[in-house]
Amino acid sequence: MSDIHASFHPAAYRPEPAPTAVEWTTEALRERFRPVFERIAAGAVEREQQRRLPFDEVRLLREAGFGALRIPSSYGGLGATLPQFFTLLLDLATADSNISHLLRGHFSFLESRLNHEDEATRAFWFPKVADGALIGYAMAEQSASTTIGTTIVRDGDGWLLNGKKFYSTGTIYADWIVATAKDGEQLASIAFPATLPGVTRLDDWDGFGQRMTGSGTTVFDNVRLRDDHVVRRFDGTVPASYNKAFLQLVLLTSMAGAARAGLREAIAFVQRKTRAFDVPGESSPREDPLVQRVVGRIASLSYAADSIVATVARTLEDTWQRARAGSADDALYAAVEIEAFQAQQVVIDLVLQASTLLFDVGGASATSEARRLDRHWRNARTAASHNPAIFRERMIGDYWLNGTVPPRMPAAEPARN
Repeated sequence: MSDIHASFHPAAYRPEPAPTAVEWTTEALRERFRPVFERIAAGAVEREQQRRLPFDEVRLLREAGFGALRIPSSYGGLGATLPQFFTLLLDLATADSNISHLLRGHFSFLESRLNHEDEATRAFWFPKVADGALIGYAMAEQSASTTIGTTIVRDGDGWLLNGKKFYSTGTIYADWIVATAKDGEQLASIAFPATLPGVTRLDDWDGFGQRMTGSGTTVFDNVRLRDDHVVRRFDGTVPASYNKAFLQLVLLTSMAGAARAGLREAIAFVQRKTRAFDVPGESSPREDPLVQRVVGRIASLSYAADSIVATVARTLEDTWQRARAGSADDALYAAVEIEAFQAQQVVIDLVLQASTLLFDVGGASATSEARRLDRHWRNARTAASHNPAIFRERMIGDYWLNGTVPPRMPAAEPARN
């Protein structure tokens, strides 16, 4: 049985640079996806009002090759650098931060495959994704503890999978599901087509933000798996990597996109207005110094959030390049995690400020359900809650004061599959 998900150990990985058939500039990539992002943005308010899951919008991204951004061109992907990837992801998040978020597991999985020591795993996954396949994670469970209750049990020449997952962000849109399950007392990673009999994906996510990410329940009822669907058994070791920082930056990018979208909508809202509070008759709020000051503040907060995302993306690119060259070590991976955690502390505050200030540009009319300006704050607050910043803040202090590195992510977490 080939181990197509075996964990990456950076010290052992010395790949040759993949041949590049096409080298994309950042602007060329942005131009390629701009029409898709514009269509996604055009329907964002309506989707929010109707709570309509963006299956059509995800299909457009598949067809345009967005899911294959980081896959080398030699496998049919676009070969984007990490700064290019996060630039494009921020553009998507500006169009709709639900959609950038729902792809988090897909891109994390592929980033791990890029760092894989076995060529066979790239040859297995990359062509599928280049053809439009999406990958979803079904990892976490709602229970009194963080233990895994999902199981696989030997049945003839295969396995039976049973259990229930929650926070299955993006899985409802996916072609493949990556999950964790117990085989007796041993934890295993499994990967299988999402349409197998016995798989049920529910849209029961009830968070007040990121409502269209499909972050609800995935049920496995006697799902029959082949031997090659059970792709790895964990031995308890967790190699160092930059995956946790990558996952965090995807969330921060979705938040920064919410701020940028809020700025865009604040500008459009003010430019159309012909009356202002406490001003007789018609007026031009866009000429009001106080309104200008509010919009200037929102623009500055959004700029700062964008800049932080871009800075961490460059650090990730340097880390990725050093991993390819064999010069990355545990200290480097700890430092990039700390940088991402520091970014988290600041970006959350910047975006929540920006998405609250939106309501100072137009009085009570800005709260209209028809505009759904509140979605930006709700989406940002929900994304910020995924990895509580207070725990990361303590880790940052312990790192700088005592040299304590952040704990390795447990094998049951999504980033370690």
